[in-house]
Amino acid sequence: MTDLEQLTQAMARNLKRLRTERGFTLDALAARAGVSRGMLIQIEQARTNPSVGTVVKVADALGASITTLLDYDQGPQVRLVPPDQAVRLWSTDAGSHSTLLVGAESPGPLELWEWRLMPGDHSDSDPHPAGTTELVHVRRGTLVLTVDGAEQQVPAGTSAAFASHVPHGYRNNGPDPVDMIMAVSVPAP
Repeated sequence: MTDLEQLTQAMARNLKRLRTERGFTLDALAARAGVSRGMLIQIEQARTNPSVGTVVKVADALGASITTLLDYDQGPQVRLVPPDQAVRLWSTDAGSHSTLLVGAESPGPLELWEWRLMPGDHSDSDPHPAGTTELVHVRRGTLVLTVDGAEQQVPAGTSAAFASHVPHGYRNNGPDPVDMIMAVSVPAP
């Protein structure tokens, strides 16, 4: 089985388990996540590899981290995630990418990400649930952070914190790649 097939199977199993644990019908979860019932059925039957946006919407609607949606086997109190098990969820032909390094569920989903934005690339995000906070630390380059329509320049060595329940995005207008670390904390459902 390929990595993609394993990921698709894990997502199918975990979506069904989490939906059932939370008492959501397919229709209720579809409405809450803003995705179609048919898409949820395809995911639960491991017949599709949904977009990153869909995975984020479903995880947010379940009050779970993307890590939990993709990985059912929670290890001991210390869970090591080797580099080859980190999950790349977004990439562009130019070489931009985001990689989910590790996540936890205490008290709500908490995720640690590594991002690279190549010159001219951007990534926009839909609003997350109310109470969600993102922390960003730029290691290289200058990030253009847009939160609810307002732009901020975040140069290398600078960190930013913001409530991400509003539209937000990341852009690189510079000539060099932007490398950053991001933490996302979602409140418990």
